[in-house]
Amino acid sequence: MLIKAGYDIRFDTDTPTAMMANLSVHPSRHQDLVTPHRITTDPEVPIYDYLDGFGNVCTRLTIPPGGLTISCDFLVEDSGLPDPITPNAIQHPVEDLPDDVLVYLLGSRYCETDRLLDTAWSLFGHIPGGWERAQAIVAFAHNHVEFGYHYARPTKTAWDAYQERQGVCRDYAHLAITLCRCMNIPARYCTGYLSDIGAPPPYGPPDFAAWFEAYIGGRWQTFDARNNTPRIGRVLIARGRDATDVAISSTFGPNTLAGFTVWTDEAG
Repeated sequence: MLIKAGYDIRFDTDTPTAMMANLSVHPSRHQDLVTPHRITTDPEVPIYDYLDGFGNVCTRLTIPPGGLTISCDFLVEDSGLPDPITPNAIQHPVEDLPDDVLVYLLGSRYCETDRLLDTAWSLFGHIPGGWERAQAIVAFAHNHVEFGYHYARPTKTAWDAYQERQGVCRDYAHLAITLCRCMNIPARYCTGYLSDIGAPPPYGPPDFAAWFEAYIGGRWQTFDARNNTPRIGRVLIARGRDATDVAISSTFGPNTLAGFTVWTDEAG
């Protein structure tokens, strides 16, 4: 299957404003690119990429006075298969986890494990560890939170989503990640493209999506608390502890997000 994906994002500002952006396809999908993945700007400004501490491709640039549009359009090959289900995946004792996985057991900016620890054990302590427990957490987050774009705010944490029972895809992910970590299941935040390929209508407006991965069965497994069903055609952009590490854009000065269009469609 071929997927056509990309975006046009417009920022307006009156003063030069530095920016870091997570807008490139993750290196793990580079071999699947059918056309070059090139970020362009209008007007043209110097840009360069670097790899962050989580292995994501990050872009640095400066928005000039008057603003600019950041764009990309590419084709990527995908298996066309839904997210795998591995019901026999076991939960590993903490002492047996790889060193580089341990950081995903700790609390982070949007994932307050200390505030949800007792809640997690009361809800999931009786469920066998591994896939069954992780899926129970996903189902809980899916049913506990009401989706709505008007519920989004940049300060909302997992605790807030749990208390308010409202949010967007990143809030579902943060809540599920936090509950997994409370139950000693390493979990990390993912952002990327997710189309409606294979999903029944009605379709929501195109956007970037958030999901998460849990380390069980000796590898990272994909889970999606927002949809709570295997999906087709995820194209990963970045992974991290939570949304702090993988923000689509981080700007350092006054600016306005003036336009935002994302597309992810099956190519003919």
